[in-house]
Amino acid sequence: MMTTPTRLPVFSSTLLAGGCLIAACLLSSVAQAQDKAGKARQPVLVDAIAAVVNADVITANELDERIRLVEQRMKRQNMQVPPRELLQKQMLERMIVNRAQMQLARESGIRIDDILLDRAVARIAEQNNLSVQEFRDQLEREGVSFARFREEVREEITLQRLREREVDNKLQITESEIDGFIAASAGKMDGAQQELNIAQILVRVPENASAQQIAERKKRAEQAMEQLKSGADFAKVAASFSDGGDALKGGELGWRSTSRLPQLFLDATEKLGEGEIAPLVRSPNGFHVLKLLGRRSASLVKAGPANVVQQTRARHILVKVNQIVSPAEARRKLVELRERLANGAAKFEDLARLYSNDGSAGKGGDLGWIYPGDTVPEFERAMNSLKPGEVSQPIESPFGFHLIEVLERKTEEVSRERQRLLARQTLREQKLEEAYEDWLRQLRDRAYVEYRLDELGQR
Repeated sequence: MMTTPTRLPVFSSTLLAGGCLIAACLLSSVAQAQDKAGKARQPVLVDAIAAVVNADVITANELDERIRLVEQRMKRQNMQVPPRELLQKQMLERMIVNRAQMQLARESGIRIDDILLDRAVARIAEQNNLSVQEFRDQLEREGVSFARFREEVREEITLQRLREREVDNKLQITESEIDGFIAASAGKMDGAQQELNIAQILVRVPENASAQQIAERKKRAEQAMEQLKSGADFAKVAASFSDGGDALKGGELGWRSTSRLPQLFLDATEKLGEGEIAPLVRSPNGFHVLKLLGRRSASLVKAGPANVVQQTRARHILVKVNQIVSPAEARRKLVELRERLANGAAKFEDLARLYSNDGSAGKGGDLGWIYPGDTVPEFERAMNSLKPGEVSQPIESPFGFHLIEVLERKTEEVSRERQRLLARQTLREQKLEEAYEDWLRQLRDRAYVEYRLDELGQR
């Protein structure tokens, strides 16, 4: 709230939403003051409402700040920033979904106290090899408020706990599903499994949508398709149109094995070449525009009659990407560390203890014995290409950038219990994202939302 040395009358509105009175201080505030000549100045808009979400509001200043941070990140990653009007609508929708989740978290009794938050922030600072004060100073040099950063960390932890409670812990994998998966995989185990890198634009359709709503959402997806056919950049169109959580990352899902992708995605992209876009796909969540970014083969667990698999003992150094460390900086740091290793100037375990942003740092980066499927595909592919004693180039994964060293390998028979565990993990991965998207859609559909963007005018 803006303050002045003199006592000024403040005029504000009230709103009754969902049976709850929203405090006037959260709404747009107008201050009127006298100039030196005694004439009344025009009202000064301190803040305004961008949207009402159940019994809460999203202010225009909150929206502007979030857009500013996203624009900064996209520019650092050399992504094309969509027009301001489109980005504003896209970001507001994401904030609405987040606000609805935070309200549910509060109602469910999920609280992240300051002690837990302080520990989380300290871990982030430690992962960047900085003290908390140094980390705070660096954030503020980047134009990021430390108080705001803390609240974003609190929100991230809260949303993760809510997802675990509402989605992850409720997802059931039946024994018959495991039996079916093992039977279907048996004939493929001696060959190579495909991995796909797909980018998507998801236009959500509300639950129990009317025929008119479905037609409107389909038209929006078709508009995205038309822009792509006209040569528009997929990442820019995704940022403008997609309701998926990966929209502001260009819609890219990353490399995934076919077992971790919905069957309708596999069917839609089966005959596509790299860079081609599939016809519009309809799912229970909405309409999907899919682009095949890449296709490759990945070695599978070899499981003949004796169910023999190869295990790898490896260690790594992980540098995470965040608001302080860009992808280019993370890669550059690991290139420097690799040169030190090549020159014999340092030992891998010592560098891991000093620089790795992973829980294995205290053990010199040692990950122990790894079964096929235990790590993300990007990591496993790079690890499998190394000989014992060899160190990889910097490898990117969803967790950041890695240097990987293979220490030794062995083969052993996989027990029936291990087979079923791997099958259960794969099925969970395959179902989790779809279950989470479906839950988000239902939560969004239940929320009372009133848009006020048209009232803001040019800001």
